[in-house]
Amino acid sequence: MARGYVVRTFGCQMNEHDSERIAGLLEADGMVPVESEADADVVVLNTCCIRENADNKLYGSLGWLKQWKEQDDGRQIVVAGCLAQKDRDVVAQKAPWVDVVLGTHNVHRAAELVHHAREHGQITEIFDAAVLDDHALFPSALPAVRDTSYNAWVTIQIGCDNHCAFCIVPAVRGAEISRPFDDIVAEVRTLAAEGVTEVTLLGQNVNSYGRDLQVVARQQGDTDARLRPLFSELLGAVGSVQGIRRVRFTSPHPKDMRPDTFAAMAASPAVCEHLHYPLQSGSDRVLALMHRGYTAERYLERLSQARTAVPDLAVSTDIIVGFPGETDDDFERTLEVAAAAEYDYAYTFIFSPREGTEAAGMTDQFIDPAVAAERFQRLRVVVERSALAKHLDRIGRIEEVIVEGPSKKDASVISGRTRQNKLVHFPSPQPLRVGSYAMVEVTSAAPHHLMGRFVELVAEPAHRRRIPVLAG
Repeated sequence: MARGYVVRTFGCQMNEHDSERIAGLLEADGMVPVESEADADVVVLNTCCIRENADNKLYGSLGWLKQWKEQDDGRQIVVAGCLAQKDRDVVAQKAPWVDVVLGTHNVHRAAELVHHAREHGQITEIFDAAVLDDHALFPSALPAVRDTSYNAWVTIQIGCDNHCAFCIVPAVRGAEISRPFDDIVAEVRTLAAEGVTEVTLLGQNVNSYGRDLQVVARQQGDTDARLRPLFSELLGAVGSVQGIRRVRFTSPHPKDMRPDTFAAMAASPAVCEHLHYPLQSGSDRVLALMHRGYTAERYLERLSQARTAVPDLAVSTDIIVGFPGETDDDFERTLEVAAAAEYDYAYTFIFSPREGTEAAGMTDQFIDPAVAAERFQRLRVVVERSALAKHLDRIGRIEEVIVEGPSKKDASVISGRTRQNKLVHFPSPQPLRVGSYAMVEVTSAAPHHLMGRFVELVAEPAHRRRIPVLAG
């Protein structure tokens, strides 16, 4: 009988994509997916270390998995991802019942290491990013098991060359390495042939894609290195692949944002009118402490350029509240910039220190939790006010949505997503397949979603999965 596996993912889209590849490798090795740990022989925890509670989530899970493992000698536990990369020895010491600790650059060896641990006992294997010189080791080059058949992640770059004071990513993902241009486009063509119509280009800093390739080319004597493709050219090439209706990307860095990216977004009909544009703080003083490399004024100038170049652009952001040393005046600047930016939605966070980052050592400047919580609530009021205003402006418009499935809160209606990445709930008079494209008239709005009326079906997917829906 084939062994069963479960993969549990914590964290960002990069982790989700890595989990798809881990699942693909395990299935290629003959394992089968199961619904729960009770039926599994192998449990993989793909970890994140961006937030403080990541450690608590991991060790809480490992605590009860110890009992799970003791019920059957053949069971195995794998800890993968960023926290595994950062704390491999700690994980092995705190939870010696873990079989494999798998770093961020060892995803391609997941199945192999599971076999090795079964024969030889616990193994921890973390490669430094510097050894990742073979493009075949990029997550996107590995077999995948995706939850959906209509959209896919495509890794274009790994690592990060920035040194933001609050971020542990460069330590666990390594320096920026761009995937070869032709490999990316070839993968998108393959995905389109399989029925995928929406792709999201992934990187820790996607809009710096290709700059390391230029450096290598110059070092090798290529006098035309400056002409090597950059992110804007990649957007155009991916958007031109037949069968791809939507192209998204995440996450760019404001300091590297250039007009040619906005021009490429406007020029390609497939590139969606959505820009995730992380602010982090509206205070120039705090931005300098964070080492972000831009000012609030420059940020807003680039945002204005983007909206001028791309009509009907939706903008989302990330904002940290309570960064060490943040004063009341600093926070007021954040409120002002957030109001001026008029975001469609925002991911807001209260600062949490991560061991190994510069900000974690600024203990004498930590903000009182009660003060940070109060600021957080005030910021939410500002961003939700602009989000609601943006949504109210869409009432009466007919939007193209991609069908994602029944609403999580009300199975009698369908959930879909617009090109601007806005969630729309609507009843349908007919069954719709996941991955279909439909036109929906927006009838009402809330800060975090829209309600709509089904107008017509415009495209169906190549796959056969159907969603049961009630008559409208």
